[in-house]
Amino acid sequence: MSGPLSHIKVLDLSRVLAGPWASQNLADMGADVIKIERPAKGDDSRAFGPPWLKDAEGKETSEAAYFCAANRGKRSLTADISKPQAQELIRKLAAKCDVLVENFKFGDLARYGLGYEDIKAVNPGIVYCSITGFGQTGPWKDRPGYDFMAQGMSGLMSVTGSPDSDTDPAGVRFGVPIIDIMTGMYATIAICAALAHRAETGKGQNLDIALLDSALALTSIQAMNYIATGESPGRIGNAHPNIVPYQVFPTADGSVIVACGNDNLYRKYCAATGHPELADDPRFATNAKRVENRATLTPMLAAIMRQRTTKEWCEILDEAGVANGPINTIGQAFDEPQAKARGALFDIAHPLAGTARLIASPMHFSATPVAYSLAPPVLGQHSAEILRGELGLADEAIEQLRASKVI
Repeated sequence: MSGPLSHIKVLDLSRVLAGPWASQNLADMGADVIKIERPAKGDDSRAFGPPWLKDAEGKETSEAAYFCAANRGKRSLTADISKPQAQELIRKLAAKCDVLVENFKFGDLARYGLGYEDIKAVNPGIVYCSITGFGQTGPWKDRPGYDFMAQGMSGLMSVTGSPDSDTDPAGVRFGVPIIDIMTGMYATIAICAALAHRAETGKGQNLDIALLDSALALTSIQAMNYIATGESPGRIGNAHPNIVPYQVFPTADGSVIVACGNDNLYRKYCAATGHPELADDPRFATNAKRVENRATLTPMLAAIMRQRTTKEWCEILDEAGVANGPINTIGQAFDEPQAKARGALFDIAHPLAGTARLIASPMHFSATPVAYSLAPPVLGQHSAEILRGELGLADEAIEQLRASKVI
């Protein structure tokens, strides 16, 4: 079966994470993605190791695990965009594509004749997605931007971490590059919306997606709490700012997450713990009252939760229909039966490793399922194939491009 975007061709000039994450999403949905990389070095993230993929004998390959997280399903073409011949090749490829994704600094590609207006001239219907740190407008548009900066500048770090931490008093960075990933997700949504618009009107457009914009959007309920009160929220660790109890509790041998998203679940939770009186207590009967009296209720619940093991509480709360779960390591998470049943990991043939194990897409379609046809490519793996198949270049012409270091 073909994916929902199997009719779409994408030219990917992005590197590292936000742009590649978006183009990988498109590839997962069936799009033919051509990844343009620098000769010799390639995508910056190819050097983000160790760790590296290992072959069947356990020996390290030259492929970084980081790179493999965001580049499956793509074909790799090396091209030195500082050379006019490479610029012309890219324009010719763009003329045959539906989407172009890039995350160069503001104005950089225009210097090479590869900006939106340049590509629009050869392909008016192109959906040209530009991803930058701060966007195409505003006083910071020329500044470089990275995930870590966006986490700090957006306020997200100020609400992340324990309020009692002396190690990180200013806040804590999220454990993965969440802003890069979410910017890639916003870019994916915008690209699909622009393609839907083009299907109706025939018109392409330029998409302006920024890390800081995505980070600010991600502040979501915390930002609305600020807007409603005029006070910037602080760190409350693993508790929820607007729901109680919705937090981590220590148990006899570890910890457990309890999530009571409404008053009915709270009542079930109290009954399951053997303390139904806590649901009838007027100080805790409604979520608003529980938030108001958080400092009183939380120690009472914590004392109760320490009386049993994590496994015991998970079984008791599951039986009661109360949302709960342990705090797993990454390895434990992928070893959970639910993760296995959902196919969270899959194996695919890889030119250097033999077989590469990758993380599956979370998108599930009933009629046009995600399929994995290509492993993350070795640098320049498909250069000749792309130039021959897409642009009709003869082998002699391709060798001349290699000799002159255009590719």
